[in-house]
Order: sequence, then C-alpha cells, then structure tokens
Amino acid sequence: QVQLVESGGGLAQFGGSLRLSCAASGFAFSDYAMSWFRQGPGKGLEWVSGITSDGSGTSYADSVKGRFTISRDNSKNTLYLQMDSLKPEDTARYYCEKAIRNYYSRAASAYDYWGQGTQVTVSS
Repeated sequence: QVQLVESGGGLAQFGGSLRLSCAASGFAFSDYAMSWFRQGPGKGLEWVSGITSDGSGTSYADSVKGRFTISRDNSKNTLYLQMDSLKPEDTARYYCEKAIRNYYSRAASAYDYWGQGTQVTVSS
C-alpha cells in the first residue's frame, strides 16, 4: 500500500533552517508529481511547493518563494523540502502529498495520498 512518511521537523529559531524528508513506498514514485502542504494553528491547508515527477519543474507559494527549495531523489524514493530563513508564520504541520496525475496543483483535490505530517515550530 502507499505510504508517505515525513520527518525532519522540529523547533527552529527565527532565521534558522530545517530540512524535511518524505520517504515514499508502495507506488512508482518517479511517475508522479509531488507537493508539500502545510496547516498552521487555526488555519486551513495551504499548498507550499510542487515538483514534477523527474524534478525538472518546481513551483512555490509566494509566502515561501526564495526561502524554501523542493527537491526529490527518485533513486531513494524520497522528497525533500529545504527551509531557510524561517519565520514564525512558517509554524505548521507539513505534509507531503502524492499527485493523482503527473502534474502538481495548488488544489488539495489533485492529491490522493498524504503522510501523517511533521511539525515545524519557529520561535521569534
């Protein structure tokens, strides 16, 4: 069965960095686009970044552009999110999600599997 397991979250200071990982199994990882979403306290689910199946195309929400970098290693079936210059407003639970098709979208309806998430907390 499809499994997505996020890791790498934790407590960071304002301006600090964290690197999230998402280990995928149970499907042909290299055939699907992937995205990171997040949900902050009292907020709805927010698309953060997406990447094409071969890693050649990426996109970012305006709120993280220039600070976050999405990447993937298809040989390791792993998705990454490098988060730099962290701000308190980045505090959220972060989820990796598998796209239904081979393209990413900002809409949650375009994804069919997600992990349990990893918590990121940024102190000011």
